[in-house]
Amino acid sequence: MAGHSKWKNIQGRKNAQDAKRGKIFQKLSKEIYKAAKDGGPDPDTNAQLRLAVDKAKASNMPNDNIDRAIKRATDSGDGANYDEVIYEGYGPSGLAVLVHGLTDNLNRTSTNMHVAFSRNGGSLGEKGSVSYMFNRKGYIAIERENLEVDEDMMMMAVLESGAEELETADEVFEIYCDPADFQTVKEYLKNEGYTLAEAEVTMLPTMTVPVPENKREQFLGMIDALEDDDDVSEVFHNGEM
Repeated sequence: MAGHSKWKNIQGRKNAQDAKRGKIFQKLSKEIYKAAKDGGPDPDTNAQLRLAVDKAKASNMPNDNIDRAIKRATDSGDGANYDEVIYEGYGPSGLAVLVHGLTDNLNRTSTNMHVAFSRNGGSLGEKGSVSYMFNRKGYIAIERENLEVDEDMMMMAVLESGAEELETADEVFEIYCDPADFQTVKEYLKNEGYTLAEAEVTMLPTMTVPVPENKREQFLGMIDALEDDDDVSEVFHNGEM
């Protein structure tokens, strides 16, 4: 991850997502439902559910919505069934794109993915074609504004928390850890009094590629089309905006 800041891409994504709040809540409900149905309704014993609930809370999803999704998953009368899907492909200029989703209709989702890629200067790839370019990591960002901590002090906290790496950007400290240690690292930093601007388990590119200026609009159109699909949970790419 050295030399790569995820923060600016996050801010651009969040600004776009603010306009799609209702649809995002629907997708988060689906993730919570799937996690609770597979592993039980208690976040303390179901790590996947805990991640899904934390993700929902980070998006300011109301607790009532979270509780309803969990309750629906434990209702024996609910027969909804979602498959986890992963699509790999290329954007304009060969940029790597990785799509994670949940669907109750594989044919519909596959068709939508083909359309979203092909209409925006890209193409779907085979399984494994781009996934090797990404690593699953825990990611935490702490904004530096009004933070009376220098890089050495933050590095000490990162090491004591069990995290793997600290990157320092102008606006934030960016912390990376093994996904298995994510909850431990997150709770340690929170208990130390740090406010976490972002905390998630995500897929990070091993190397980023600048998006050519003449392809930027087309590439953003592809990402928007993918993220707007009801069956898509997350979209990852190696483009540097």
